[in-house]
Amino acid sequence: MQQLTKKAARGFRGHPLATVAWYGPTARLATKVAVGIIPAEGAAVRDMQRWVVERGDIRSDRAVEMEIVQMLAQCQVRTVVMAPRILGCPHEEGVDYPEGAVCPSCPFWAGRDRWAGLDGG
Repeated sequence: MQQLTKKAARGFRGHPLATVAWYGPTARLATKVAVGIIPAEGAAVRDMQRWVVERGDIRSDRAVEMEIVQMLAQCQVRTVVMAPRILGCPHEEGVDYPEGAVCPSCPFWAGRDRWAGLDGG
């Protein structure tokens, strides 16, 4: 994801802004990326898109990177904000497993606060 990393390194350049978040079954393997566009300060995310791979790390998938770069160009994104690490399980609570439950497919994330860091605190 070299192009995305370079765009994120440029810092804030105004809106529209894109958020890029990585998800995976562990803290080392990303199998999903979610990209959302924030059109203006204070606005809600729009144009949310997700990509998922069955094998390998999505961060190494050039085809996915090119699709994301195309999305950013189409939305005339000026700023890219990218999570520095995998944020959590790629499955969606309330969609892939019951609300309030632990994902049965990703035991690694059980008891970990994805916003506080990997140690759960």
